[in-house]
Amino acid sequence: MRKIQEFKTNINCGSCVRSVTPFLDDLEGVTIWRVDVEQEDKVLTVEGNVPASAIIKMVEEAGFDIEPVAA
Repeated sequence: MRKIQEFKTNINCGSCVRSVTPFLDDLEGVTIWRVDVEQEDKVLTVEGNVPASAIIKMVEEAGFDIEPVAA
């Protein structure tokens, strides 16, 4: 089952999105992801069947801060 997860990040520009792209694109189970760089919380939305811990690890490896958005 595919799920949608949201995370608050500090990915705040196109260059930052390009930096994190290879990390998220290579993460098995991710169907689609996007970052709303116009929003204050810079929310990363990830669709797919992947644990939140794996998403957090990849974004941190890319050099960015990330935390789950409270439901």
